[in-house]
Amino acid sequence: MKTFHKLLAVTGVSVALLGGCASSAPYSGSRADNSYPDNRTSDASRYTQYGVVDSISTVQTEGNGSGSQLGIGTVIGGVVGGVLGNQVGGGTGRTVATAAGVVGGAVVGHQIEKNRNNNTAAAYQIRVRLDNGRYESYTQDAIGDMRNGDRVRVDNGRVSRY
Repeated sequence: MKTFHKLLAVTGVSVALLGGCASSAPYSGSRADNSYPDNRTSDASRYTQYGVVDSISTVQTEGNGSGSQLGIGTVIGGVVGGVLGNQVGGGTGRTVATAAGVVGGAVVGHQIEKNRNNNTAAAYQIRVRLDNGRYESYTQDAIGDMRNGDRVRVDNGRVSRY
């Protein structure tokens, strides 16, 4: 029973420590930097603008998969690693092997879950020549029937045919 309590404590500590390692990839946002910088302080995404589609290209964006968060794969990997590590050695060596098994299993489980939930999606980068002559790029998940040369409206960073 004493070994079980050690295993449980080591698993809990390892999962808590690995939780701090989890990160979320930042989303690039829907508006790319302006090709021709404008020194004015107004934010173009706050009002409606009009222009013409200059180009449309497909880009890959990272989705919201649970692979970047501490998930069930990490926990299961830690438990399995701890159980396997507990089978090795005796005394202090067994405790060290159990701890190493928990950490190693959690890392492997997290990576497996991350790869399984890899949610990359295609999105569209739309470059628009605005009526004021500036070029701006916007990224969105769908373009509908929008084509190069179409007259468009940009409202809060979202491009649509006008």
